[in-house]
Amino acid sequence: MALAPCHAFFQFYVADGKLSCQLYQRSCDVFLGLPFNIASYALLVHMMAQQCDLDVGDFVWTGGDTHLYSNHMEQTHLQLSREPRALPKLVIKRKPDSLFDYRFDDFEIEGYDPHPGIKAPVAI
Repeated sequence: MALAPCHAFFQFYVADGKLSCQLYQRSCDVFLGLPFNIASYALLVHMMAQQCDLDVGDFVWTGGDTHLYSNHMEQTHLQLSREPRALPKLVIKRKPDSLFDYRFDDFEIEGYDPHPGIKAPVAI
């Protein structure tokens, strides 16, 4: 049996000139998957807002079967022990003709000061 898609659906909505998005995720690996999912969908909201000439609103994440695997506990404790750093700022350097015309070099992250990476095995 193939693994069912984890991202069940997402919805964009506009309020007060701002584009927001809510994602419902059927299943989620909290340590490895969730940070990537949040960053990916937040980027998508910024791209869609730019294409629609709207300001960026909120990204709301809702998880169904969220799990923290036992072989990720040490890494999770390390992550939680770290002091948060200032949030970086996403800069989109140009507005392409469509959502499908963005290139890697259209994006810049200012003020990104990450902690060292934490490796963990995929648990599936």
